[in-house]
Parts: sequence; structure tokens; C-alpha cells
Amino acid sequence: MFSTGQLIFAGLFVITFIIILTLSYKKDKKLHLKNYKGTKWVLLTFIAFIIFLFIIKEVLKN
Repeated sequence: MFSTGQLIFAGLFVITFIIILTLSYKKDKKLHLKNYKGTKWVLLTFIAFIIFLFIIKEVLKN
């Protein structure tokens, strides 16, 4: 389906992308910790809300 050259390019692209993404995150880690305090609570609340909706769906289905 894909040629050997395309597969090699895709593999190198993914590896390079992950390396650049990791380096960028490490560079901005202190800034993110300072500016995005409390985002864990927002995520936990969102996940709890989704679980709550599934529970309601199952209860009302029966």
C-alpha cells in the first residue's frame, strides 16, 4: 500500500515530531506549572461528569 520510502519518511517524521514535542514541553514546563494551576481539578470534574452521565444512562435504560 505504501512504498518503502513513504514508510521511512513516516517513521522519521513521527520520531522527529515526538522529540521536538518533548523538548518544547520540557522548555515550557515551569511556565505551564505557574499558569495552569488547578487544571487537574477541571479534568477530574469533567471525567466524573462523563461517568455520571453513563451511570444515569444505565439506570434509566432499565
